[in-house]
Amino acid sequence: MTLVWHQRTLTLPAFPRGLHPITPLVVEAMPELAEVSTGLLHVFIQHTSASLTINEAADPDVPRDLDTMLNKLAPEDFPYVHTVEGPDDMPAHVKAMLLGSAVSVPVSDGKLLLGTWQGIFLGEHRNRAGRRKLVLTLHGERRG
Repeated sequence: MTLVWHQRTLTLPAFPRGLHPITPLVVEAMPELAEVSTGLLHVFIQHTSASLTINEAADPDVPRDLDTMLNKLAPEDFPYVHTVEGPDDMPAHVKAMLLGSAVSVPVSDGKLLLGTWQGIFLGEHRNRAGRRKLVLTLHGERRG
C-alpha cells in the first residue's frame, strides 16, 4: 500500500452574497483524486467572513432558503460592537462560525463519496467580497 498526500490552494472567483455550489471547482482543482482508491479530501477556507458546508445541491431553492434563514439568525441591524468594517461584516463572522471553515469528504475509487443530492457550498456572507482561498488536502491509498 502506497499512501499519497496532495495539497494545493484553490482561489475562487468573487461570488455574490449567498450559498454557492463549488463541488465541480474543487474536483477540477484536485485531479489527483483519480489516483486515490480510499482516502479523504479536506477543504478549508482561509477566511473568517465566509464558510463551507455540505448540503442539498439538486434544488436551487435549498441554498436560497438556507441563506434567508442565516440572515434571520444574524441580521445586519443587530447592535453589534464590531462595526468598523461595515454592517455586513459582523453578521458574516457569525454565519461563518455557524457553518464552519472546513468540510471533509471521503474518497473512493477516485471519486468524492457525496450523497446523491449533496454538494460542497461556499457560504459567501459579505455583500462585496473578493476572491476566497481554499486549501485542499487529499490523503489516501494510491490506486492499483
